[in-house]
Amino acid sequence: MHLKAAFTAHPPANRAKTYAATASAVAATAVLGGLAVDADSPWYRRLDKPRWQPPSRAFGLVWTPLYVSIAAASGRALLRARPEQRRRLTRSLAGNLALNAGWNWLFFGCRSTRAGLAGTLLLDVGNVHLIRRTAAADRPAARALLPYAAWCVFATALNADLAYRNRARG
Repeated sequence: MHLKAAFTAHPPANRAKTYAATASAVAATAVLGGLAVDADSPWYRRLDKPRWQPPSRAFGLVWTPLYVSIAAASGRALLRARPEQRRRLTRSLAGNLALNAGWNWLFFGCRSTRAGLAGTLLLDVGNVHLIRRTAAADRPAARALLPYAAWCVFATALNADLAYRNRARG
């Protein structure tokens, strides 16, 4: 669908509702996931960490624009999706956001590098699925999700290294 046609097919109120819904879902993900994070906990401080791990403050600086891009790309794709695509894309986004927030609870909440690794591997699979569903509706929106997927792959590598280094601790 041509960009102008997509916007004329959806009145401004519907566009605003769609973007508000994706922004709200992403914000809820950030808040719910953030509730589990405790980078100052004795458990986390005692973990053997690789030298290539970014400082704690870097994570907020990276995640903020990534969350914005997820909300914007998802809203754009939902507005351009056909009804059957929209339902599949909505389910894919919801599942992806659940996996996103869930990683924090698996890693920090359960204090388990292995559970975190399982969660981030599932998130990587969920990202591929979300990008495929998004691309079916809108390729530029799917491309906007690539930095998110790339960061999650980096996080998987970091989590794998943490699990390996701290295998005796779980």
